[in-house]
Amino acid sequence: MNVSVWAIAVIPIAAGILLALIPSYRVGAIGNVLASGLTFATSLSFLAMPPVVEDYVILDSLNTFFVVLNTLVGFTTSAFSASYIGHEIETGRLTPLFVRFYHAMFQAMMAAMNIALLANNIGVMWVGLELATLITVVMVGIYRTPNALEAAWKYFILGIVGISLAFFGTILVYLAGQGVLGEGLPAMTWSKLLASAPKLDAALLNLAFIFLLVGYGTKVGLAPLHAWLPDAHAEGPTPISAVLSGLLLNVALFALLRFKMLIAAHPGALKPGPIMITIGLLSLIFAAFMLYQRRDIKRLFAYSSIEHMGLITFAFGMGGPLANFAGLLHMVMHSLTKSAIFFAVGHVAQAKGTQQLSGIRGLSVTNPGLAVGLAFGVIAISGLPPFGAFMSEFLILSSTFAREPLLALAAAFGLLVALGALLLRLQNILFGAPTGPHHKVSASSLPWMVHLSLVLVAGLYLPAAVIAWFQKAAELLG
Repeated sequence: MNVSVWAIAVIPIAAGILLALIPSYRVGAIGNVLASGLTFATSLSFLAMPPVVEDYVILDSLNTFFVVLNTLVGFTTSAFSASYIGHEIETGRLTPLFVRFYHAMFQAMMAAMNIALLANNIGVMWVGLELATLITVVMVGIYRTPNALEAAWKYFILGIVGISLAFFGTILVYLAGQGVLGEGLPAMTWSKLLASAPKLDAALLNLAFIFLLVGYGTKVGLAPLHAWLPDAHAEGPTPISAVLSGLLLNVALFALLRFKMLIAAHPGALKPGPIMITIGLLSLIFAAFMLYQRRDIKRLFAYSSIEHMGLITFAFGMGGPLANFAGLLHMVMHSLTKSAIFFAVGHVAQAKGTQQLSGIRGLSVTNPGLAVGLAFGVIAISGLPPFGAFMSEFLILSSTFAREPLLALAAAFGLLVALGALLLRLQNILFGAPTGPHHKVSASSLPWMVHLSLVLVAGLYLPAAVIAWFQKAAELLG
């Protein structure tokens, strides 16, 4: 076993155990940041490592991309948590015991997602996602209010249904591999399954992909499997909203992409591209219209996440080097931007004492620093220049238009509808007559500034090394 690769999971596990024993909030918060920073630093070492292929571990350009993104957002979210959770203690919403639990579960969640990303065994990958799901369910309900517990319960039921269907699909893939690779570990090893893909049973692979698409698609938040996502965002702590939108949805989509690669490698199996295009477009357009009906600011951006995950799924469904490159780029832009938005939204809700949009007006007057962060975040996620999401959306639409003009027009329509909704809401939030209380909040702007700076730089210039890295990952996707 490659110890240096699995260190990315061992570090947060060890940190979680230690943080559960630390009674001081400040020490625990610092420990959470340090552990997340060490995990991120470890992931950067993967960039210089050669590919690794073992029975349980795989490291290639694709999952290196996901691991680095995962640990970066985990690190900045832990820094945001330090000030956010401190305010929750002061207001009595969280007790010191629950904060210790929060820090421990945060690290356990990061470990579970990293395990899912690095696993070469399709069973271990499923276990990692299942564990991450259960941990986030508990964290969504950490406030113990009736609404929080209801949201956690809904998330648990839908998440378990989805992950159970994914488990059944995983079993079917194992059965397809068993006839070629034999019983036991080889038939569960993704790299061996991919190498033997043309010899596998096409009927079993076709059936497996349907279960996997519905199962993991539930975790991605694709419509109509999205019902858990808005409630989980609205009722859980805001750092968890940032992690859900910026990380967990990506990990679930990564799992689906691994199986898409396997199905696409079989000449007699169904074509996963058209299915992903259809469900991606459905999610994009549905969520775009739903943005106009939201009254809760966290629910608003939850539907924005559904919209963008639909666009990313659409891009990977189109496939090909350019569309895959654009999908990967947009995944980075969405993760960085949406988590930055939630960093700002969390402190806005604390300052105003509400998440209702009707109570959040005149932010540019009452909280100008938070107004700037939220405004730049919304402009970036709307796909406006000069931010990176404009470039990734342009690449998705242009590459699609060259092949299927009508599909490009449908995707552009959804993006324009969403743009109108977000700018309408932003105008009211920033420039409406100030309403509600104006609580003093000790909010650090560094996390969202780091994210939006990266998104801005990506919109202006991508280094050649980054382009080459993304191209290698895009080639693996086929």
